[in-house]
Amino acid sequence: MEFKHTSILLQESVDFLITDKKGIYVDCTMGGAGHSRGFAAQLEPEGMLIGIDQDDDAIAVAGERLVDKFPCKTAVVKSNFKDFASALDVMEIDKIDGIFFDLGVSSYQLDTPERGFSYMHDGPLDMRMNKEAKLDAEYVVNHYKEDQLAELIHKYGEERWSKRIAQFVVAARKHQPITTTFQLVEIIKQAIPKGARMDGPHPAKRTFQAIRIEVNNELGILEATMEAAVNRLKSGGRIGVITFHSLEDRIIKQTFARLAKGCTCPPQLPVCVCGKKPLLKKVGNIVPSKQEVEENPRSRSARLRYAIKI
Repeated sequence: MEFKHTSILLQESVDFLITDKKGIYVDCTMGGAGHSRGFAAQLEPEGMLIGIDQDDDAIAVAGERLVDKFPCKTAVVKSNFKDFASALDVMEIDKIDGIFFDLGVSSYQLDTPERGFSYMHDGPLDMRMNKEAKLDAEYVVNHYKEDQLAELIHKYGEERWSKRIAQFVVAARKHQPITTTFQLVEIIKQAIPKGARMDGPHPAKRTFQAIRIEVNNELGILEATMEAAVNRLKSGGRIGVITFHSLEDRIIKQTFARLAKGCTCPPQLPVCVCGKKPLLKKVGNIVPSKQEVEENPRSRSARLRYAIKI
């Protein structure tokens, strides 16, 4: 199986995450095992790398690329990253040394037309990261009410023409179901005025992002997952998260800041009464180098946010 994906901020992720070569590390968004292999290569036989992904194609490829290829112990688990704790419980692992998330869609998924993620390739309207999930893009586009569509395109895509796009989609589907990516792209192009289409990214980019986020509930699971991840870290353990757009990045940034602050009491109170202690220290972020962006334009919007468990 051809599974091409260029791992973004790879060396920076490895350098930050791996501190104990005999430790246990979890890559919650394994994909084609690019980051996972980077982590595993640093570990000694006593160490362990656990890779998690919900995509069957990723599981198959990662198994070939990861299992029995490195001195350390490796395990590949099919699961949504929000359920990583359950996977650790099954393995009877309590605390870990590091945990990593590379959010969003992979290059392989974007470049595989039949997965339906890309507005650049014609394919079925799917967009499911887990092919066994019930909700897909075709259902969202053909069954959501006009106000629902407008809201999610505005909220998750930050698209200024969300209402117009929703109107055009609803009008088009009255004549025939919208079943392919190029059908949807043409409708979006018709909805956005010509002058607006001339500036900025591809006119369908924001709408496709919004529908993908809705199908996979990408934002709804982030905050709770980050808290659970921090709770499973050992003292001194590290968490790294690569984000690609402002919505998910804002959630990660705010969650890390809240966990680093601890106390949630109103500022006017003279003393803390909530009793919450800071869980994180040294919260920061790294962006790709100019060279990496030139070599891999898809890395342009990426940001590695990181923190250390107190």
